[in-house]
Amino acid sequence: MKAAAVHEKRLRHDVMAHVHTLGDVAPKAREIVHLGATSCYVTDNADLILMRESLDALCSSLATVIDALARFAETWKAEPTLGFTHFQPAQLTTVGKRAVLWLFDFVLDLQELERRRDELPFRGAKGTTGTQASFLALFRGDHEKVRQLDQLVAQKMGFDRVFPVTGQTYSRKIDTQILDALSGLAQTAHKWGTDLRLLAHKQEVDEPQEPDQIGSSAMAYKRNPMRAERLCSLARFLMGLPAMAAATHATQWFERTLDDSAARRLYIPQAFLTADALLRIARNVAPGLVVNTPVIARNVREYLPYMATENLMMAAVAAGADRQEVHEEVRKISHAVTAKVKAGTGSTAELLTLLKEKAAFAKLDMTADPRDFYGRSPEQVVEFIAEYVAPIRQKYAGRLGGRAELSV
Repeated sequence: MKAAAVHEKRLRHDVMAHVHTLGDVAPKAREIVHLGATSCYVTDNADLILMRESLDALCSSLATVIDALARFAETWKAEPTLGFTHFQPAQLTTVGKRAVLWLFDFVLDLQELERRRDELPFRGAKGTTGTQASFLALFRGDHEKVRQLDQLVAQKMGFDRVFPVTGQTYSRKIDTQILDALSGLAQTAHKWGTDLRLLAHKQEVDEPQEPDQIGSSAMAYKRNPMRAERLCSLARFLMGLPAMAAATHATQWFERTLDDSAARRLYIPQAFLTADALLRIARNVAPGLVVNTPVIARNVREYLPYMATENLMMAAVAAGADRQEVHEEVRKISHAVTAKVKAGTGSTAELLTLLKEKAAFAKLDMTADPRDFYGRSPEQVVEFIAEYVAPIRQKYAGRLGGRAELSV
């Protein structure tokens, strides 16, 4: 590498610096080294090898995250918790069912990363501008030998397909598709991290904390969700990179222009390194999540009367009431109760008492058990893991890692 650096300083060309270096140490091969080839024969094919290996590594790491989150979902599949729409209390769900929502997005990401890895073609031996003219000359006009060389080079590098056509470079469309897939992973990580930050605010679920971890240099009591925050921060960076890849592809003139080179050397490695960092954080957080069941149960109790109203409406209609009329009764009474709660003059428990005074609800059972209101949440967890996670666990058996350590 030091010798190549000396050549590059003089020649101002990275590939030719290595061609000369190879010629220096293999003088008998010097006259044919790089014969018929072009710089992008070396660099593009190398990039494709590196990206495929990186995609494979990310797939294994992501499968580990999926496995850990699935274990979490299995553990908490029947733990009732408040669901939220508009970040306002909605129907009950379970802690495990919510985790399955995160899981499903990660499973979709794994499917996309696997597809990009498995379908990635090799540039192969296409010549200077993709016409294979130089190789056709070397084989004295034998088109079949040129085609065979293309395939053999790809097979030698472990690829079972080649690009059908290229210019001097392979189509930069491939870069955009791969970065879009990495951005998809970042979107999922950001959504998960955001949910964890909101749950930490409600003190329902905490990310792992070290015994001596400090949340604030001033406020000693703080327990900040810094891992989830870092997850979101890195994800935001990764989500911004595909725009550069898209601009590169959109501005490639004819068979190629060199303004792709410097930018690609930044955003492709950065995208993969950032994705790896995201998954490292995820592999640290997922196995260490802490569920604060007393807080969750307290919040469920507070809002349970509201949760019961939909079942009560259905029961009232079954007994002969008009659905729209009972809906209006529930709306007015629940809003009045909420107003008193906000004013500090009432409690949510009054809701069922007030409904009982209405004729449509007078004969209905007003007892409320959280398990009556989370539907098929536990069953959905079991079914999802059996159908989607179990095959992933089987496919990546032996490649699933443990909890990752973070340096900071």
